[in-house]
Amino acid sequence: MITELFNANLLKGQTAFITGGGSGVNLAIGRAFAALGARIGICGRTEERLASGRATLEALGAEVFTAVADVRDPDAVQAALDGCKAALGPVSILVCGAAGNFVAPAEAISAKGFRTVVEIDLLGSFHATRAAFDQLRETKGNILFVSGGQSFVPFAFQAHVGAAKAGIDNLMQNLALEWGRYGIRCNSIVPGPVKDTEGMKRLGGEAEPSLWNEMTPLGRMAEQEEIGQAAAFLASPLASYVSGARLCVDGGQNLTGSTLFNGAIARELAKARAAE
Repeated sequence: MITELFNANLLKGQTAFITGGGSGVNLAIGRAFAALGARIGICGRTEERLASGRATLEALGAEVFTAVADVRDPDAVQAALDGCKAALGPVSILVCGAAGNFVAPAEAISAKGFRTVVEIDLLGSFHATRAAFDQLRETKGNILFVSGGQSFVPFAFQAHVGAAKAGIDNLMQNLALEWGRYGIRCNSIVPGPVKDTEGMKRLGGEAEPSLWNEMTPLGRMAEQEEIGQAAAFLASPLASYVSGARLCVDGGQNLTGSTLFNGAIARELAKARAAE
């Protein structure tokens, strides 16, 4: 339980807004924030996921705001953040977590597929930061980007994701540089393999779970709560002088490179082609 590690009032009085916050790692971050006293706004494309996320967060005692919004639509994101402010007060923590992914060799990725991932991950992050800027300047708040190891380690079949995540980390550093004068901190968190998430399903985690244990120096996948704990640290006053940083929460996985992953995914793709 996170309250055994942090003061239960660490984020009391703060409003956090999380894109893609209805499920997975992003909801785990929301759970951590809620347990530490924050009010939580979440947006996403699916009402069903948002309703489930709301129930989870309210069970932890949080006031919750939800909005159906596609981060690729800047007007929808702006409306969601304006609605969150009206319901819960100005945002002091923004988590840019909405993401897309699929596995494909570069020569098989369509222009539309490449563009979709970049639009969700990178443009979506920009839309959220731009829409939240006035609130974050008012609160002297902070932004947490959910990045990925593909940002700095080349992974086969992930050219689209690598480009998007590298853009996110560069955007993070540029905003840390420019918006520091307003008291706004900006950082990235880099989750490694995390159990029971959509991202791991898309990356073959269910097909070869032992592979990820072998790839990771700590010998196991992360629990979702471990990502939430790291996010809580970065978003809290405990990290009040941390800005422009990229925190890897990956059990050391990216230190080993992507060779085992590349081979495993190549085998899975070959099986799929053979079955067609």
